[in-house]
Amino acid sequence: MFESLKAAPADAILGLIAEYRDDPRPDKIDLGVGVYRTRQGETPVLKVVKRAEQVLVDTQKSKTYIGTAGAADFNAAMQALTFGDSKFDDRLATLQTPGGSGSLRVAAGMILRASPDAAVWVSEPTWANHIPLLGGAGVNLTPYPYYDTKKHVIRIDEMIAALRSAPAGDIVLLHACCHNPSGLDPSMEEWQAIADVIVKRKLIPFIDIAYQGFAHDLDRDAYPIRLMAERVPEMIVSSSCSKNFGLYRDRVGTLSLLAANRASRDIVNSQVNNLVRTIYSVPPDHGAAVVSLILNDQELRRAWIMELEEMRERLQEMRTLLSNALVEKMPGRDFSHLVRATGMFCFLGITAAEVARLKQEFGIYMVDSSRINVAGITPDNVSYLAESIAATLQNR
Repeated sequence: MFESLKAAPADAILGLIAEYRDDPRPDKIDLGVGVYRTRQGETPVLKVVKRAEQVLVDTQKSKTYIGTAGAADFNAAMQALTFGDSKFDDRLATLQTPGGSGSLRVAAGMILRASPDAAVWVSEPTWANHIPLLGGAGVNLTPYPYYDTKKHVIRIDEMIAALRSAPAGDIVLLHACCHNPSGLDPSMEEWQAIADVIVKRKLIPFIDIAYQGFAHDLDRDAYPIRLMAERVPEMIVSSSCSKNFGLYRDRVGTLSLLAANRASRDIVNSQVNNLVRTIYSVPPDHGAAVVSLILNDQELRRAWIMELEEMRERLQEMRTLLSNALVEKMPGRDFSHLVRATGMFCFLGITAAEVARLKQEFGIYMVDSSRINVAGITPDNVSYLAESIAATLQNR
């Protein structure tokens, strides 16, 4: 059976990780892998997570299954974190998933059950794994304009014009905040214009929120979700706790499905739980139990928000440091998009050949598109990074 198979293409990020690991140069810099890092280059377990885990060690009495929907207290806390107002509760079905990726895969299955001919419109570019997760499941994908690679701005007019052509019933995948890979998000006024088109065209918003708290604050970052929930009868929301709780390997997320009314919500709930049973049966418990403890305890929640603020401020600081260093090394060039972006990612704005030169000559690693993870920047390496970029671009 297996003799008929051919090797799958290597994953670009995993290949980059291996190259970086094997590079002996002491001044090498990893701007590729998508995890938060401290100034010391570590991806830490949050202090508040360690506190919550100790509570679990001391009090948890069983490792039995938690059911297809996951833990009810976790789901309720995450639903409140995302949607804010409880007035949507009668219309919402929220379930625990194995990370944001698991949420997206279950959402794809629900789309195929409910509306198999509908297209999901995705930003160009979008997170690289959106395409295999959704398209690989069999969902029809259609791109819409989003990022201008020369001007480093959102193509908002072209985006809205494209969505005006979308057939009623199609689905629009949106990044709530910290757009991956560009780091550029619509303004609140632009979100309102996007919502107007979605309502008028009777489209269904599908919002991926993987970085809540990394752009502005928890409430502001959820603004697109709450705006849409006020105006549309149906919506899909995938959330992840990988970044804002640092629970990458514990695979924690949710899928929320907003229906027109309670009766429809109950039908949706039965279908999504049935679907989960056919994919992974039940989600893992540990990470969700940690998040539930943190969100439902006032002291732990305050401690988490403080740590989250520290991570957000570090990312903003590194953007400013790099922008200032590049302006110093290359006067007259515009790097303002580095500080206009939010979250972990943005495009440096160089060619694939220049990316290759940075890696070969200077030990600076990023993906070919020049998307960088600013968490890989530190006060100690930013000068070398800027000098290397300037040397690479000097003849452009």
